Amino acid sequence: MEEWKMSIGTLNDEVLNRLAKLLDNSTCGWRQLANAVSEQPKFRCSESELTSCSLQVLSAAGSPGRTLLARLADRSCSLDFLLYCLRKMDHQEAMQLLTTAVAELIRITVQPQSQKSIMGGRVVLSCRASGPPGLSYQWFRGKDEILDETGSTPELVLCPLTPMHQGHYICRVNHGENCIFSQWAHIVLVHSAGSSPGCSSSLFPGSVSGLHIIYHPQSRSVSEGDTLILECNAEANPPAQYAWYHNMVPMPQHRTRSLKIPCVTTADRGQYKCKIFNLYHEAWSDPATITIGPSSITDASWVEVDRGLDSQEFRRSTFGPGIHPLQEIANPPPLAKQFYATDKVALLIGNLNYLYHTQLCAPMADVHELTNLLRQMDFKVVSLLDLNWQEMHSAVTEFLLLLDKGVYGLLYFAGHGYENYGNSFMVPIDAPASYTSEHCLCVQNILTRMQEKETGLNVFLLDMCRKRNLNDDIIVQPGLLKVTANIVFGYATCVDAEAYEVKREDVSNGIFISFLKRRVCDDEKVTVMLDRVAEDMGRCQITRGRQALELRSNLSERRSLTDQIQTSDCSAAYSARNLQWAVAHVLPKSHYLQFDCGVKVQLGFAAEFSNIMVIYTRILDKPDDIVSCSAQLTDFPVDVDIDLKKSNQETLLEAGSLLLIKENLPSPEVPSLYTRIRGLQRLRRELTFTVCLHYTYSNMDEEVVERQPVTVGKPLVSKLNLHEPRPPRACPTVSSFSLDSFSVPECSSFAEAFTSVGSA
Repeated sequence: MEEWKMSIGTLNDEVLNRLAKLLDNSTCGWRQLANAVSEQPKFRCSESELTSCSLQVLSAAGSPGRTLLARLADRSCSLDFLLYCLRKMDHQEAMQLLTTAVAELIRITVQPQSQKSIMGGRVVLSCRASGPPGLSYQWFRGKDEILDETGSTPELVLCPLTPMHQGHYICRVNHGENCIFSQWAHIVLVHSAGSSPGCSSSLFPGSVSGLHIIYHPQSRSVSEGDTLILECNAEANPPAQYAWYHNMVPMPQHRTRSLKIPCVTTADRGQYKCKIFNLYHEAWSDPATITIGPSSITDASWVEVDRGLDSQEFRRSTFGPGIHPLQEIANPPPLAKQFYATDKVALLIGNLNYLYHTQLCAPMADVHELTNLLRQMDFKVVSLLDLNWQEMHSAVTEFLLLLDKGVYGLLYFAGHGYENYGNSFMVPIDAPASYTSEHCLCVQNILTRMQEKETGLNVFLLDMCRKRNLNDDIIVQPGLLKVTANIVFGYATCVDAEAYEVKREDVSNGIFISFLKRRVCDDEKVTVMLDRVAEDMGRCQITRGRQALELRSNLSERRSLTDQIQTSDCSAAYSARNLQWAVAHVLPKSHYLQFDCGVKVQLGFAAEFSNIMVIYTRILDKPDDIVSCSAQLTDFPVDVDIDLKKSNQETLLEAGSLLLIKENLPSPEVPSLYTRIRGLQRLRRELTFTVCLHYTYSNMDEEVVERQPVTVGKPLVSKLNLHEPRPPRACPTVSSFSLDSFSVPECSSFAEAFTSVGSA
């Protein structure tokens, strides 16, 4: 039923709270639900997210189950999938509650039926729905709303009929922000001498009922990314209704004579049947078997997909000698196989605080959200904000060292950019006011270096403007791109256009990430997933005519970001490179300081990005005669960036952190002071600072201060020494910092190196 396809977010707060109460237990509760929903990658929760749910019990009004349901609602989890997972858990009470709640949602009980009638006749289309009080109706003919007196009632009256009334009609039933559409009904005018004005003419004149299938769906072979259309038609009195089944599983979203699936994947293969029924009869169509293979252009040397503001999608291909497209249709390719990655790594760069150019807002939230989504798909992610030219160049070089045989690599950049003579350039934060290509990083040069690896998949996403830079008249000559490098290349906007941000109350998102985050975890070929993002942007009123995603790809295999990792034998040098990347996430261990006055202070650390860390202090123990006490941080090195006005604050928000994962921090009920440290990639020596303990005795008015110096090593990305230059073609065995202190086993994997990293 259509209501089961609605998101969890359509449930009201009362139902969600009652459901959460049933899930807040350890035997058959929210943890078991989190495990059940992980069957689909887009709903899989990371360890840090599970910890965040569990920490809700520390708050009087907190609920782990409610937090998990909110995360699932944000990822558009449907009610039927939630019920399926509750059934897997055998949680009878929750199933009963959800079933009752869904029964109270909008449900169409009477569908409008296609009809034929004579000129001047009268036709009544009926649509009735059950649900909460206050339902309203809207009728549409095609895309045009019907505004006459019956256009907002359950019954649309068309009388007297004219040629203008012919067409397809649909009804939308509304309740607040929720709505549901009826099936389409087709009105056709016929010439019939035996009919009189004021009476409609049905498919079968007279009172005899019947149902006869006149066209069955046909078996066929289609390719991934194609559109599948199956037709089934019947003559019936009363008019027929249609219900499609895939491998005998109902497809409730398909209730018309035509079934259409855009961008098919291997999950769509199998047997399709259509059930046709009316008030008196029921019949089944012949089964249609659909086979799905890889792209029908199996011998194409390259494929390019362009999307622009005024252009339509086009595909160009080069066929092998002696192969004709029709020949490939006659000889369908074999079914697609499952692909695996030997590892999955990602580098995300967001530049927002430019020294000589407009400040941006969205890159911080964009990088943060994409980081969390990629980690759900087992990517090892390094996320960096505000890099200068040297730091960007070094970070990209380190990332390229990780691209080896079978590895999936993803590089994302959000910030200022431009495009000249077909080459794109990423702008660092230190680029001068009249910057040229020598101050920026050339995207095409990075692509050329990517192609030197035998990677399984390279994804390069650029969330930046592509306007012409009038200060730059240099024509860069990058290396030639190969045709079999498995590269997917996406621009957030088309040539000579800008990329936009969407403002929110506290943080901002770029338009591209606003759409990408809804689809990036879909188990689809990555080009199909991005193509759907482009279509979503094209349908949105905000982006239509302003920003359009442009894709380029030479990916010939069905590789997805959700593909699983199968580690293979690897060299010690490769393990060392993996370890080097992994240590970019290592936080200092908690410090416990004992002061002479008897006060014990905890010093803790949490990561917001790979180059931004939050340090918190809290008082663990103090003598009874000390009435007030606080531990504040000071004397930081000049290498790092600290806003003194926002240091030693009582809340994360006051400290300038909007996005920090709360589970890495102590309970909010425990008083703490927070200090946010940015620019760790510029730290040249170990991080040192001073902890100042301010306290007052009960019998004294004067405040006393004790100091202790602290050294915590080089945290997070500072170990990579990105401030140091890299050679243009770095040797794969060269490391930018000493690995002598690490014991690297012969086949240590990136994932193994991460076991010591923790949730940060």
